[in-house]
Amino acid sequence: MNFAKKPVCFWGLFFLIFLIFFLLFFLILARLKILLAFRDNFGTHFLLLVAAIIWGTTWAAGRFLSFGLGNENNASLEPATSAWLRYAFATCAFFALFMIRKGSGGFRFFPGDIESWKFSIWLGIFGTMCYQLFFMHGMKWTAAGDASLIVSLNPVFTVLLASPILGQNVSARMALGLLVGISGVFVVVGWSPNSEIPFDHRLVGDLFILFAAVCWAATNNLTKLLLSLEKGVSPLEIVVWYSVIGWVMLTPWMIFEILESGFPDPKISEWATVAYLGIVSTVIAYVLFAKGIEVIGPTAASSYIFLVPVFGVLGGWYILQEDIGISLLVGFALIVFGVRAVQSESERLSPG
Repeated sequence: MNFAKKPVCFWGLFFLIFLIFFLLFFLILARLKILLAFRDNFGTHFLLLVAAIIWGTTWAAGRFLSFGLGNENNASLEPATSAWLRYAFATCAFFALFMIRKGSGGFRFFPGDIESWKFSIWLGIFGTMCYQLFFMHGMKWTAAGDASLIVSLNPVFTVLLASPILGQNVSARMALGLLVGISGVFVVVGWSPNSEIPFDHRLVGDLFILFAAVCWAATNNLTKLLLSLEKGVSPLEIVVWYSVIGWVMLTPWMIFEILESGFPDPKISEWATVAYLGIVSTVIAYVLFAKGIEVIGPTAASSYIFLVPVFGVLGGWYILQEDIGISLLVGFALIVFGVRAVQSESERLSPG
């Protein structure tokens, strides 16, 4: 990775952008009436910020594994193989966590009944296998910053898919929010500053990432449905179950790639990146986020999700030398506006 010394103006611009986003974020917190709670739970908010940074850098890490650095594809690992190795690390980390917590407020490593198994299999299909295949193939073709903005449309798809899965109504205001969010995606795709990647390549990659967002949305709704069955299942257990099951489902795809391309010979930096994605991004960041939900509640904790694409763009810029242009800022603003419009309307229509 190119970590050449940056000029002074770089650091000034970096901190200026960081300060602006933090000020905007504090305004959001104030609107949610939790600014005072921030002072009392500073440690929790700091951990949530760390989780957002980790998830944001996931996009640059995925691009590095799928394509490599620079303009030439020099990656050693194929997409499905990268995903399989990532979840091999994640499964080991989850099992270590299971052994540490065993007997003292622990969790079940596998589902305990047939219905939970059925849900976990579907979650493994959408939440791990399909999402990871779309994610890794998408990062082979598009920029990390662009992808991190596009996938942030996921909450809109979550609300829309709640109609067939959970029976929630879709109003005209939700449809309008979807159109605004989609227009933001069109801005990112059509006027991306990362023009060194051919447009047809970016279009293919962006479509893969859009499909990944839909898979993530399906995962959110299936998770909510499983939790509503009141079987005493925790969110952590669900993530562990579909991660392990999805890892098994990725195995045939990994074997097919090896038969097609031969056994890979990853570089040390690629092994380190896979381990980072599997242990830090998949396990540690989720545990931090779950702790945040437990302490300050899901509404306040979910606000940090809006910081993920910010760090995704900054990570692509710093690590991969991607460009940041006005189109990304405009696209991000439209996507966030559309997401908030859909979410607020969904909350208004929800019973209770």
